[in-house]
Amino acid sequence: QVQLMESGGGMVQAGGSLKLSCAASGSISSFNHMGWYRQAPGKQRELVALATNAGITNYADSVKGRFTISRDNAKSTVDLQMNSLKPEDTAVYYCNAHKNWLTDYWGQGTHVTVSS
Repeated sequence: QVQLMESGGGMVQAGGSLKLSCAASGSISSFNHMGWYRQAPGKQRELVALATNAGITNYADSVKGRFTISRDNAKSTVDLQMNSLKPEDTAVYYCNAHKNWLTDYWGQGTHVTVSS
């Protein structure tokens, strides 16, 4: 079992930047997808960005060009650099490690608040 710990959340003004980090308690090299999701108040959890073991990245349309995901299997970390933040980016951000439907782990989440 892998435990995921997010850090780096906080409050920032619109247009600002934050970097979220996710540290895993064990190796992430066997996980096909490492991703960041978010859940805003009253909304469903949604995919923000993911990075595959093959080096492919995928982003939600709403964050393309602003957010960058980076995965480091050697360090067992996944970071999310968020630039040009908007108030609609306000949410709890979760790290996810996915291998298959049986092997899927989530972190506790970190809060991001963007003020206008």
